[in-house]
Amino acid sequence: MAFSSLFTLIDDIAAVLDDVAAMTKVTAKKTAGVVGDDLALNADQVVGVRPDRELPVVWAVAKGATLNKVILIPIALLISAFAEWLITPLLMLGGGYLAFEGFHKVWHFIAHREEEKEEHSRHAAAVADESIDLVELEKTKIRGAIRTDFILSAEIIVIALGTVSEEPLLTQLGVLCVIGFGLTIFVYGMVAGIVKIDDAGIYLNARGGAAASLGKVLLVGAPIFMKTLSVAGTIAMFLVGGGIYAHGIHQLHHLIEEVAHMAGPAEWVVAMLLEGLVGVIVGAILSGVIGGISKLLPKKDTAEAH
Repeated sequence: MAFSSLFTLIDDIAAVLDDVAAMTKVTAKKTAGVVGDDLALNADQVVGVRPDRELPVVWAVAKGATLNKVILIPIALLISAFAEWLITPLLMLGGGYLAFEGFHKVWHFIAHREEEKEEHSRHAAAVADESIDLVELEKTKIRGAIRTDFILSAEIIVIALGTVSEEPLLTQLGVLCVIGFGLTIFVYGMVAGIVKIDDAGIYLNARGGAAASLGKVLLVGAPIFMKTLSVAGTIAMFLVGGGIYAHGIHQLHHLIEEVAHMAGPAEWVVAMLLEGLVGVIVGAILSGVIGGISKLLPKKDTAEAH
């Protein structure tokens, strides 16, 4: 009898693990865009730190990101258990945030390109200046990266929760833990590798021969790769944000399906482009609304003057 109960327990555990594995695959596909954005943004956050401090900063951010998941996963499970109706509004809120951030990045690049270059120059000068204490600068970067991770992690967890909301509690917990903590390891492992590409290039270049050729390729390619990653992250913001709105609004989802269906074999490409367009429109609307509200609010200097 005891062995029979043990085998039943093992069989139940195996079934749960099988469900977790299957649902994790589905969830990973749905969260891939946000993960790409998370990777791009976090890699960008660490850029500008002195080479000998890059990995410690990545490690500090990774620890903060892990704590974010420890906070977010129980909250997600509580929402699933007691307020499942909140999942869709939270998804829409997160999708709106991603679309807004994407539009803000593009608009800032277009309208404030020279200011951005000057800011990068000032930052580079501060990093190069030995007289400046960079401890506070590092702390600021770490805090900013952890805040960014919290928002994107919340979006990933909510998307994952929306995928497994109909599954048993143990399956939900397993999927959220695998997605949450697994992606943390993946993202920050990748960030650590990305920020050290130029160091690898310098090392190989110093060895001479064929290694030096590879080193030169890495040194030339590292900035291009970082820029490509940043652009891909911005595109992912529109695709994921727009996709959430497209799937969350039934009439819009039906319209996109109808238009995409007319494209024949390129149906999925057209659907993706239309969802990205939805993301751009949502981002532009939110940017206009938030910008208008901020103009109506009293300026800080004015408030202090009074």
